[in-house]
Amino acid sequence: TCYPGRRGTKRKTAAEEEETPTVEEKKTREDEQKGQEVYGRNAEEVRSALLAARPGLTVVLNPEKPRRNSFEITLMDGEMSLWTGIKKGPPRKLKFPQPDSVVTALQEALKAE
Repeated sequence: TCYPGRRGTKRKTAAEEEETPTVEEKKTREDEQKGQEVYGRNAEEVRSALLAARPGLTVVLNPEKPRRNSFEITLMDGEMSLWTGIKKGPPRKLKFPQPDSVVTALQEALKAE
């Protein structure tokens, strides 16, 4: 006789089922990693532009935990914001500055001091 069903397979306990990520959770994790890569890549571009314009400048990326999905550039000498993308976008590319615009903002901020 033939028995239909789950013959020969072990049933998972509730704890094992919770540990296994769903397809949706995997996609969310992948999207977050891609988002972090985009922010990091743009931060490096801005850092390079600032160092090219002012070689003696100290550029620190995220001295404290950043706000989620935001990109901000602050001149720490006096806490002056050079650029913020918080209220910009969608699309996402509007949330990131052009490196030359940040260099211009830095030069203007240093002239004002």
